[in-house]
Amino acid sequence: MNQEETLYKYFPSLTDEQRRQFHMLGELYPEWNEKINVISRKDIENLYTNHILHSLSIAKFITPTDGSELLDMGTGGGFPGIPLAILFPACKFHLIDRIGKKIKVASSIAEAIGLTNVTFQHGDIGECRKKFDFVVSRAVMRLDELVPLVRKNISRTQRNSIPNGLICLKGGDLSDELRKTPGDPYTEPLSTYFSEPFFETKQIIYVPV
Repeated sequence: MNQEETLYKYFPSLTDEQRRQFHMLGELYPEWNEKINVISRKDIENLYTNHILHSLSIAKFITPTDGSELLDMGTGGGFPGIPLAILFPACKFHLIDRIGKKIKVASSIAEAIGLTNVTFQHGDIGECRKKFDFVVSRAVMRLDELVPLVRKNISRTQRNSIPNGLICLKGGDLSDELRKTPGDPYTEPLSTYFSEPFFETKQIIYVPV
């Protein structure tokens, strides 16, 4: 089973359009990576498992209601925002990063695959004033430092099955930052969802804000 087929094993109900878009990611990211390095050279061959499927683990944790708005903080080349935007076309995603060339890659790829539910911002989280149901991020910074930064961006209006907040994808020993994080962080190992070795040390962390 190749990596793209692994994606469909875990998400068998994708529409033809979603499959087309996910397939295009496998062509576009390697092309862009030759020009602007957004994924490590040795890791690009693991795009579907280590980046796309990893991003979609958030979808195993929550299915946001139609109309939900999510902020991808420190999106880099578009993870987890772009895979999630493909999966949830009725939700809106705003992707922000401080590095302009990474935003250029993410926005170019989104345009090429026909994503219409994403917006992009080159800048710091302090420059983003909008409110969202959830902020998502993938190993951007320590959790206890991230929560205070995004608190202002979390909407008070509730429309999902869990309270609005922060959903992070991280790996390694998180005991220190979890202990120092305000609120009540909930953690779940990604091996709950996926059997590939890559996910053995990875976790999803949810902090209601």
